Amino acid sequence: MIYLIRHGQTELNNSQVLQGRSDWPLNENGRLQAQEAGERLRGVSFSRVYSSPLKRAVQTAAIIAPALAPVIDERLIEMDYGPYEGMALNALTPEVISFFRDFVNHPAPDGMEPLANVVKRAGEFLEARCRTDVNILVSTHAIAMKGMLEYLTPESHGGYWSKYIGNCTVYVTEYREGQFSVPREIGP
Repeated sequence: MIYLIRHGQTELNNSQVLQGRSDWPLNENGRLQAQEAGERLRGVSFSRVYSSPLKRAVQTAAIIAPALAPVIDERLIEMDYGPYEGMALNALTPEVISFFRDFVNHPAPDGMEPLANVVKRAGEFLEARCRTDVNILVSTHAIAMKGMLEYLTPESHGGYWSKYIGNCTVYVTEYREGQFSVPREIGP
């Protein structure tokens, strides 16, 4: 089984700022969220842990699976928001608002990483690292995770882009008989 998790909360999440690749650690609430996720996954014996290189994802992985050092994989990093990184979510520019309201029909504004790139690197990661029958934890970010979900479910036609993925949300998929299963969210 492959367990995909979004990192716990940071102060930028809490302040409603477009965080992107800013390298902020978990805040106290984020550490608690990761501990709660670890409790939900307590019965899972992970054999491998992969993480984005950003602190918040590495810390989330370490809290959930403390016995395993996460393998850092750059393909798991958050979407590059370019010049829009650090913007307050209540003061976004019109082009960013249009993009976030309808990811499928509005391309990423100039300077942002295109969604096709996010899906491509997410798919490359899954194909290279997750074609096994062992329990794997993947600690990543909201848009990067949506890219994985889109890759795993092409018939969604962009349906995951508009889905809210909160801090420490977990999805699970299985690789069996040459293909990944449709991912499903597992809740508290």
